[in-house]
Amino acid sequence: MDIRETYLPGIGKKFQIKSRGGDVLIVVVHDDGRRECYMEADRDNDFKPVFSLDDDEARMLASIVGGMQYKPRALENIEMVLDDLIIEWYRVEPTYKSVGSSIGQLGVRNRSGASVLAVVEKGGATKHINPGPDLVLTEEALLIVAGERSQQKAFRDILKNGCE
Repeated sequence: MDIRETYLPGIGKKFQIKSRGGDVLIVVVHDDGRRECYMEADRDNDFKPVFSLDDDEARMLASIVGGMQYKPRALENIEMVLDDLIIEWYRVEPTYKSVGSSIGQLGVRNRSGASVLAVVEKGGATKHINPGPDLVLTEEALLIVAGERSQQKAFRDILKNGCE
């Protein structure tokens, strides 16, 4: 994927995104928070407007595209690598021994070194940002966890095996 950024004085910033498949999408982020999206209509660089979003709508779309609202089961995990820091998404499967245990009971931080950034309960109705040690893990919850690769591995083991 190729991304080009262009500053638009008095307007905001334009992002031109070319996918590996050759499709081109333009996203204009206005200083007032609006986003406009354009798709390449033909290979002569003619672009047609696709949709326009306000700031809240754009953030919701980003969470959907980024896997915060729904993660396809085919994807075991999603990584975002920032030097040694990795942010991964984990679905709490019904067979995991951590189901019904709190973050504190599992000793997540002490045993793995990883940090649970957020927990989204099944269906997305309840979200816990920076959850405390008392939060109990439930089936199908989505956990967003930060840590180095070895910490992520240790966290996966805790998630699957519980307090063993």
